[in-house]
Formats: sequence, C-alpha cells, structure tokens
Amino acid sequence: MSFISYAQNYEDVLLWRALQDVPAGFYIDVGANDPELHSVTKAFYDQGWSGINVEPMPSYGPAFRAQRPRDINLNVAAGADSGSITLFDVPDVNGWASTDSGVAAAHRAHGHQVVEHTVPLLTLAEICRQHVRGEVHFLKIDVEGFEGDVLRGMDFTLCRPWIVVVEAIMPNSRDSNHGDWEALVTGHGYQYAWFDGLNRYYVADEHAGLAARLQLQPNVFDDFITHHLDKAWRRGKDLDQQVESTWQLARNADARSSALEQDVTRAVRRGAELEQAVAREAGHAAALAQDVARAGQRAQQLEQAVQRGAERADQLTQQVLQARQQLQQRQDQVLQLQAELRQSETAARQLENNLHQTAEWGAQLEQRLLAVYASRSWRLTAPLRALTRRGDNSLPRRAGRAAHAAVHRGVRWLSARQALRRVLIPLISRSPLLSSTLIRSLEALKQRDPAAGAADVPHLLRELPLSARKVLADLRRAQHTNEH
Repeated sequence: MSFISYAQNYEDVLLWRALQDVPAGFYIDVGANDPELHSVTKAFYDQGWSGINVEPMPSYGPAFRAQRPRDINLNVAAGADSGSITLFDVPDVNGWASTDSGVAAAHRAHGHQVVEHTVPLLTLAEICRQHVRGEVHFLKIDVEGFEGDVLRGMDFTLCRPWIVVVEAIMPNSRDSNHGDWEALVTGHGYQYAWFDGLNRYYVADEHAGLAARLQLQPNVFDDFITHHLDKAWRRGKDLDQQVESTWQLARNADARSSALEQDVTRAVRRGAELEQAVAREAGHAAALAQDVARAGQRAQQLEQAVQRGAERADQLTQQVLQARQQLQQRQDQVLQLQAELRQSETAARQLENNLHQTAEWGAQLEQRLLAVYASRSWRLTAPLRALTRRGDNSLPRRAGRAAHAAVHRGVRWLSARQALRRVLIPLISRSPLLSSTLIRSLEALKQRDPAAGAADVPHLLRELPLSARKVLADLRRAQHTNEH
C-alpha cells in the first residue's frame, strides 16, 4: 500500500524513507498547526507513532485532542525563555501564525489581518524534561521566523533527536534565514544533510548513516501519494460505486421497462380480447362505452361514494338502533296483546260456562213446566189459571221473562264483541241444545231500528239489530259447517 503524504513539501516522505524501520517511534512537532492539513506527523501517527504537538493557537486545541488521543497536545509557544508571549495570527492564511512582530508587520504590509493572542511560553528543554521518556526520532520546527528562539531554548545534551528539520526561509519569501540559527544545531553534534527548498535537515552524529537516505528529493521510488490524491481516489471509488449503482438501477429499470412492455403487450392483447367480447355482447356495448367515458371520473366518484358510504353507515347505525327500539316496543305490544288475548279467552270460557248454565237452567225449567202441564193438578187447576193467565205478573210469564232476559243479556254482550264472538261461535255450535236456544233467542229479539240484516238472515228476522243478526248468521254458518 502506498505511503500517504500530508506534509506541505513532502517532508514526511523524506523522514519516512529514513525512519520507516523504526516501529512506534516518537516525534516532537513545534508549530504543529493542524492535526491533518500540511501536517508532517499525521502519516507517522497513522503508522502507530506518537509524540508531542506544540501549537500555541487556541483554535487548534480541540481538533488535536479529538484526532490525536495518543499524542501529548500542548497549547503553548516554545521560545528561548519561559513566561508568556504575544502570538500574531493571520486568520485568512493557515500556518502564518508567528511570535515575530516583524513578520506580523510584513503580513500587515501585504494587506492581511493580524490578530494578537497572549499565550504561555515554555522552552523546548522544559517540554522535553516534562514529557520525553525515551528516544526522539525527529524534531520538526516551523514557527514562521521564530526558529532561532526555539533552538536557543533547546538542550541537545538532554534530548537528542535523530533528525532535526527546521524551516529555513522567511515567511512568504524565498530568502533563507538559516544563518541566524544553524550554529545552534551543528554546534551540538549535528551535520547538515539536505535542503528541500523550504526546510533544512540535520542528522545527529551518532546516526550519521541516516544522512544518505535524505540525499534525494521525494520520487517515484518512495511509492507515495498525497492525501489529496488519496481522497480523490477514494472519492473516485465512491463515485465508481455510485456509477455502478446507477448502472444497476438503470439495468433494473430496463428490466422493469421490458417487463412493463410485456405487460403492455399482454394488456393490449387482453384489450383486443375484451373489445371482441364487447362486440359479442352487443346488448351491453352502449353501457360499456359509457363506463369507459366515465372511467376518468370514477376514482373521484368512488372516493365520494366511500365518504357517503361512511356517512350512510353512520345513518344505518342510528336506524338500526331506532329499529331495535321499535322492535322492543313491538315486542312489548305483542306481550300486551297476548295478555289481552288470554284475558279474552278467560272471559270467553266464563261466558261459555254462563251460557251452559243458562241453557241447563232453561232446560230444567222447561222440563218442570212440561211436568206441571202433564200433572193432574195442572188439569184440575185449569179454571183457576184461566183467571190469572191474562195478567203480566203471572208465574209463567215472570219465569219466561227472567229466562229470556238472561239470554237476551248474553246475546247483547256477545254481539257487541266481534273478536270474542269469532272465538265463541264455534264453541257454542258444538252444543245443539245451546245453539238452538241461542238461535231461538235471537229470532225472538227485535229492535225498533229497521236496518237491513245480513244477507243470510231470514226475512222474518230482518227487524233484529245488526249485531244480533250477525251473531245469528255466524251461529247458523257454524251449525251448517258441523252438519257437513
């Protein structure tokens, strides 16, 4: 896999060429700036290294803590002495922050905004004493013209990085400033190894063999790519996948299109068959044509119908509830009518008993009269009866009037109740004696109203009341039915 370079001038490529045999090495980056953009240490961190990032700008602190959890991230400036220092930041240009007021003045002269920050100041020797516990494989210094002060605060007898990389030109210029500070490095057992146009590389005497690996600029044999190109390739792969996904979607769409075409073909064929069927069904052709014409409106009508159906369902629910209430009322009425019918049946049975008793009483009375008529005493008292026969208070007349009055009241009561009459007439007709007695009573009953009688009542009985004539007619029909 190719080495991915994040550094501005491929410094990490040269350092990796020299130090790639070191597993989990350690670095110090003074002026670290950003944890990824133009970072000399990002590629090493990805290879398992760790180290110290010295960056005074407060705005970069959260990014380093989030992206470099294995590193020691110090939000301080490095200088010749400890204390505090004013940092001059150029917000519109990343990496131009400097502690040199002269550099800041030059940036202002070129029209850039400069913002001042007061930050803690430590020497590099103090930082090493507090945080370094082993070998330091490389030290990188990029502080925009303040490199000399950083080197003056370094103790190379305490901490000896294998390789020291120092930015050697003035900010936004090609003019070198290494003459101001190079002796601070070479005077402590380091030899110059390489200048890459921006930085000067120095190798410790005890690791002089590394200098040979720094004698060539980064080239094709270093097998590296920039992280911008890596991102572009990754983006390209993502785009390739998206394109492939798009092509797959297109193929799927094409397959669906073919399937739809087949469906359309089948639909057309089916349509032709339906047209033939419509032609055969001539009687329904007009209706089908109207259905086709209304097809565009059918969906809206159906939606309205569904709404009306819901409303109708609510109405039907109310009607069902009302119908249930009415049914309950009808059931209550039926129960009431059944109770009245039972009362009528009871009254009919009582009337039948009364009629039977009246008939029996009449028969007994008749037998007594016949016995009296046949007796010797009756014949002997004939002259006396002749004297009393003419009076209305005679015994026979009083007895006859009483019997006829009882029968007359029963007939009148029965004739006034048509429903009960329909029940009792068949029962009375079963008793010839009771039936004949009732008929005789009806025939003997006359009223002043000369209304016409029923069709089947004899002429001599037409003067009876209409209700009496109906009773007589019903009784005779019942007798006629029993005889046959």
